[in-house]
Amino acid sequence: MTNAEAVADRLEAELAPIHAAASRAAWEINILASSENEARRIEMEQAVSDFLADGERFALIEAARSEATGSTRRRLDLLRAAFLANQVPVELRTRIIELEAAVEMVFSTHRGVVAGRRVNNNEILEILRNSDDGAERCEAWEASKTVGAVVADDVRALARLRNAAARTVGYRDWFALSLALSEMDETKLFATLDEVDTATAEPFARWKLELDEALAARFSCAMTELAPWHYADPFFQEVPVEGGIDLGPILADSDTVALSERTFTGIGLETRPVLDRSDLFPRDDKCQHAFCIDIDRKGDVRVLANVVPGQYWLDTMLHELGHAAFDGGIDPTLPWMLRDCHTLVTEGIAILMGRVAGDAEWLERVLRTDADDVAAIASDLRAARAAEMLVFARWVLVMTNFERSLYADPDSNLDARWWQLVERYQLIPAVAGRSNADWAAKIHMACAPVYYHCYLYGHLVASQLAATLERECGGLVDRPAAGALLRERVFHPGQSVRWDRLLEQATGEPLTATYFGRDIGAA
Repeated sequence: MTNAEAVADRLEAELAPIHAAASRAAWEINILASSENEARRIEMEQAVSDFLADGERFALIEAARSEATGSTRRRLDLLRAAFLANQVPVELRTRIIELEAAVEMVFSTHRGVVAGRRVNNNEILEILRNSDDGAERCEAWEASKTVGAVVADDVRALARLRNAAARTVGYRDWFALSLALSEMDETKLFATLDEVDTATAEPFARWKLELDEALAARFSCAMTELAPWHYADPFFQEVPVEGGIDLGPILADSDTVALSERTFTGIGLETRPVLDRSDLFPRDDKCQHAFCIDIDRKGDVRVLANVVPGQYWLDTMLHELGHAAFDGGIDPTLPWMLRDCHTLVTEGIAILMGRVAGDAEWLERVLRTDADDVAAIASDLRAARAAEMLVFARWVLVMTNFERSLYADPDSNLDARWWQLVERYQLIPAVAGRSNADWAAKIHMACAPVYYHCYLYGHLVASQLAATLERECGGLVDRPAAGALLRERVFHPGQSVRWDRLLEQATGEPLTATYFGRDIGAA
């Protein structure tokens, strides 16, 4: 064993149990927001941060990297990235951890008010999807934004603190540091965003014009009178029924969790152990969103969700179980540091699986919908899926450009900047005279910073993987060969190679927007 291997082995052995304890604490605070769980979360996050902040360990990594090769060098590179962001004063690290935990607690416990009643996110979405009452829709939309006013000052403060941490280790701001630590090039990222903007601008504008005509007819108003609350969700990141196809009636009586499990079983991927460990249904004082977490990199993978019947939570469950399949499929004999998934590629897998719910083959094979009924709507299903990709791509352009602005100057007029980007990319005019921290109502701003671009890259990855599966396995739904390909080429290597090399090995070519462009061309 080389000295470099010994350093990697020792640091991984020390870090693994602390990381697992912090993951368990993160799980507990999200399934039950309490002062005790918040204190435990802060304690364990501080323990991880203190470990990664140790200067002597960091120096060991730097020295060992100079003599390391192969997988040992890969492990040490990943360790260095983890340590680098924590080479900052303890007071700064502690304040970031405490403030992040406090903001996350607000998102778990805050509820908006509609008609004098506290409502959760699912209830707000239900109103925005189904209500024809303009006043009720407006009140629901406003309710969805109230959390932003509560956390906005803290989100700005977090941006300042994160920037200070980034500058301590030699980076312009937290945005630049985050990209570097995830093995992404900022110039290339924004070149890709510009490419996506160019590819989607015209088809999105054409599609949205048709949508606005339908919405104006539904709400008996002029198109110029349409407001943000006339769309189907608070951020216009999803397609309203008028712009796609409504699968709600055929999913209304279905078991979302059972359908999700059946989908993965059909491609030879087992999810029952994950579901048994998970927390899947809504209640008070629980995080209202969804995520997958790998507790220990030894098989304890869990999903948090807030499932109610319908396509939204079916898509979400398939998405999160896609993450879970990746986590569970990593080679268990790899060293601990390599038993992790690539952010961009795991998002690709999750998005690939989430798309399945609107697939004609899935409706026929998994949901058991009559073949003739499916054939009658097959072209509409393809158009609806393409519309979803268009809408989401434009939404990511808003989020990513906004976060670059947030970290460039946390004290700027972010309220105005937000609506400038919404108007530019989503073609939704700002509400006249509005000056609210609507941007801060998006939980990712505080709790998953500089992440949203991963979803867009995930769409590119998903389209490229889908093309590979079609070419080599005949598709995805109910094809065990497709699951085997994903398991062997994508999941099994873990972090043993960079994300871009992994994708090239899996699909036979570097990441390209070609297949994404082909998919949205179906709209």
